[in-house]
Amino acid sequence: MDGSLTDPRSLARAASALRCLPLRRAFYERVAVEAISSGGLCDHPERGRYWFRPLTPQRAEDHLIWLIRLGVLRREVDGQGLTERVRLTPMGRQLLGEWPGELPRAGLGERLLHGLRRRRPRL
Repeated sequence: MDGSLTDPRSLARAASALRCLPLRRAFYERVAVEAISSGGLCDHPERGRYWFRPLTPQRAEDHLIWLIRLGVLRREVDGQGLTERVRLTPMGRQLLGEWPGELPRAGLGERLLHGLRRRRPRL
């Protein structure tokens, strides 16, 4: 057993998403210790340290939903059910452990393929 929590294709797809999305390592480290919503992310005083380019709350929510679908994030649950806040999953922690510093940025080809996969998930 190699210690991975899921199959290699899912890990590769999620790793590619982490490199392609405009979210910095600081964002993933924050959701590893506390839940945050897309609105909270965009309103945070230090919001610039969480992404490479500015995000609107709707665009941030779109990225969070994609990361949930890939298994990197999950919605937090409270006494009333699911909330709008997200947290890092064990798979997300595993992926972050692969890079000691800032997440490496994807090249143009990988970003194009990621965009196609995001719009056509079966690719």
